[in-house]
Amino acid sequence: MKGLLKFITCGSVDDGKSTLIGHMLYDSKLIYADQDKALELDSKVGSRGGEIDYSLLLDGLIAEREQGITIDVAYRYFTTDNRSFIVADTPGHEEYTRNMAVGASFADLAVILVDASQGVLVQTRRHARICKLMGIHYFVFAVNKMDLVDYSKSRYDEISRQIEELRSELSLENVQIIPLSATEGDNVTTKSENIPWYSGAPLLEYLEDVDVSQENEEQGFYMPVQRVCRPDHTFRGFQGQIESGSISVGDEIITLPSNEKAHIKGILVTDRETTTAYKGQPVTISLDKEVDVSRGCVLAKDTNLAIYKRLTVSLLWMDDEPLNIGKDYLVKLGTKTISGVITKINYSIDVNTGVHIATETLDKNGIAVCEILLTEAIVADQFEFHKTLGELIIIDRITNMTSACGVVEALSDKGGTFSDKATFRYGNLEARGDIFEEFYYSFESLSVLKYQSVGDNYTIGDEVPTEGESYKYPDSFDVIVLRDGIAVNIRSRKITQIIPVEEYEYSGVPVVNGRGFEVLVNSSDETKQFLDEYSQINERERNSFFANWLKFDTYRKVVWKTED
Repeated sequence: MKGLLKFITCGSVDDGKSTLIGHMLYDSKLIYADQDKALELDSKVGSRGGEIDYSLLLDGLIAEREQGITIDVAYRYFTTDNRSFIVADTPGHEEYTRNMAVGASFADLAVILVDASQGVLVQTRRHARICKLMGIHYFVFAVNKMDLVDYSKSRYDEISRQIEELRSELSLENVQIIPLSATEGDNVTTKSENIPWYSGAPLLEYLEDVDVSQENEEQGFYMPVQRVCRPDHTFRGFQGQIESGSISVGDEIITLPSNEKAHIKGILVTDRETTTAYKGQPVTISLDKEVDVSRGCVLAKDTNLAIYKRLTVSLLWMDDEPLNIGKDYLVKLGTKTISGVITKINYSIDVNTGVHIATETLDKNGIAVCEILLTEAIVADQFEFHKTLGELIIIDRITNMTSACGVVEALSDKGGTFSDKATFRYGNLEARGDIFEEFYYSFESLSVLKYQSVGDNYTIGDEVPTEGESYKYPDSFDVIVLRDGIAVNIRSRKITQIIPVEEYEYSGVPVVNGRGFEVLVNSSDETKQFLDEYSQINERERNSFFANWLKFDTYRKVVWKTED
């Protein structure tokens, strides 16, 4: 038996999506006896004059039956002798495009229905574009209602040419075109005698045989951290689902964005210990050392994943309120939720022609390529390389409405890998820091953002910029980068020493952390206490630790700035 196939049915209103899937289930004897009787009884008071209305199997909501359309996404699970399936029957009406996008986000294959009497419509194009946007690589265009055009081959050929134009325009892969009649059962589960000129397989047979495993495997191992599990002081585990690759006890991983290296100490799948875990498994991973990891971080091995602040994304706008450039939204990517600002709409896309249109706003169901600036760098990648780290949703901070969904097309303002991000470097010692990064208040987003004005690395002998728009440090001070365990001595604005924090000795000059906040120590004993407490704190104690030991505004301030 082939593996599970997750597919979506979509198309314009009344193209017959629910009827098609209902007929497939009915013909395949995949409904229970009581469902069978209820279906026949419902149909007697339905819209087909007593004939079985197969759409009633899926259109379960009263409002849907009254309107004769699907509103919600109806999921059905079924198994034939050859394969198991999950199908999402999605709304066709433009008003419910966002519901359709939700269904597309989970699917491997799209069945897009085209009414033989109407041909390819605007909504057909919209749904094909959204399916492509959501990463679907396999498409079946089901030319439905062939009975209404007397099973005309010439009409089928005409629609096939329209579909080929759409395939070329959107660069769709693996396209199959099947003529059928959902109400009459032609080419649904068995070959139709009414369509002798079609030599291909009926729909169900094609779905049973299609191989959707040919997509490129994602690079390496990665797992976005969903939760940090700390039942007591003896155990700290990182929980999440493995999105790519495999991991074994003893493997070295890197934590992102902190870029610390550690080895796998143990792996739990539910409550069972294992030595190796694979893609798709939910796991709890423990490491051989304490690392700076919380929800939204990523454990990775053999990847080129990095952190970024600016994303170029393709968005489907789903909110009733139009997109506002400069408004502060929440961006959810992977397991990370962070504030971000849509700074620019590069262009919107005409769903009918594919033409790029210059605009400064985007209305509901519109598709556009936009620029997003995040408040801090997060782990992300292009959707085509690492799917889970390349798909996102935009959330309105006030209404909590899901305003948009989309995928990452390009990234910039790279935080990078450990070596790329190191602010201080000497020999094999590297330490990151935001010490020379500006903080400004954005009038557009009404929030504090960080702006990377310098991207230089510094080593012993280099002069450092002790004054910027939002910071001013003494000419002589020390920097303790806690997360990397490195101390930096700066005297007369020049770096004199970069050492492991274990070798650091307090010398009476001011001390700041890696972000430029004052460390409230005034003696060797206080410095030792500060470092000892940090080495012992757990996740829940971090906020109180930093509140006790750090002061923001001694050397830093937030400046008013309009983003370029």
